[in-house]
Amino acid sequence: MENPLKHGMFLTRNHCCKPGSCREQKKGVILPSMSSISLLTPTRWAGDYRLIDSGDGEKLEQFGPYVLRRPEPQAIWRPSAKPATWAKAHAHFVPDGSHSGVWERKADMPDQWWISYPLEEKEIRLRLGLTGFKHVGVFPEQASNWEFIYQSAASLPEPKVLNLFAYTGGASLAARAAGADVIHCDAIRNVVNWASANMEGSGLTDIRWLVEDAISFVRREVKRGKKYQGIILDPPSWGHGPKGEKWKLEDMADELTRLVASLLDAENGFLVFNSYSMGFSPLVLQSLIATHFPKSSLENLQTGELYLPDMRGRKLPAGIFCRFFHTSQ
Repeated sequence: MENPLKHGMFLTRNHCCKPGSCREQKKGVILPSMSSISLLTPTRWAGDYRLIDSGDGEKLEQFGPYVLRRPEPQAIWRPSAKPATWAKAHAHFVPDGSHSGVWERKADMPDQWWISYPLEEKEIRLRLGLTGFKHVGVFPEQASNWEFIYQSAASLPEPKVLNLFAYTGGASLAARAAGADVIHCDAIRNVVNWASANMEGSGLTDIRWLVEDAISFVRREVKRGKKYQGIILDPPSWGHGPKGEKWKLEDMADELTRLVASLLDAENGFLVFNSYSMGFSPLVLQSLIATHFPKSSLENLQTGELYLPDMRGRKLPAGIFCRFFHTSQ
């Protein structure tokens, strides 16, 4: 069976140590040998997404026929495009606080529109919209993980996949398109409803929707002895569950990883762990996984950063990830 890690376009960034020399054992924890960090970017967006320019704390993006201008704190360099190019944006998000703002938009900018992403012989469709938190309903860099999820799920017989902190469901759609039985769990009802609309727009059915605090649900699943062949988690840095449960990634990440390790099928399965916490290195996720998963699960471990290239070729950081696929077949 072909390993899905072989697919996709990525670069590597060498560590200071020699390949094979980074293995360390402390208190029974075996860290996998890592001689490189993968840098991944999606390869199939075609005309439905592109990063036009970035700089001065903003990014200029095209989603389908519409160009949006949004804050981007990591774009600390100067823009390369002329001001006239930025002025062509159909909508511009202007912050009025640390977590909110307003969209200044032109008359021809709709409230909602659709884009699509091809996954081999399948295609998923995503409804976009302007929210009060600068988001539009998709993180385009995640398409690199959608490809991995689709290939992994398609390689397993009738897999059950759990998507935690699942947002508007791009990853859930990728797993379902590959034939997986999918549970989509998010604490915010509005985004779960949004994900359901994406499922219908993609011509898919039968995803199970849960408006639930993710870690509370995972705790119960562990007690029930449940197993999944695929687990996807993209926890926020901080937040609240539907009943006011407090979440802080630094405090909960270790327990969450331990619980997920108990739920994942030890013989046939895949894991995708993504994070947007700016204080985290990819090696943080690698160490969490190495602490709680068996050594056999780490042989195909891939750790790295996601990025989006702008038209000048500069790489805008877009989160970190750790993922693996294992099978006994």
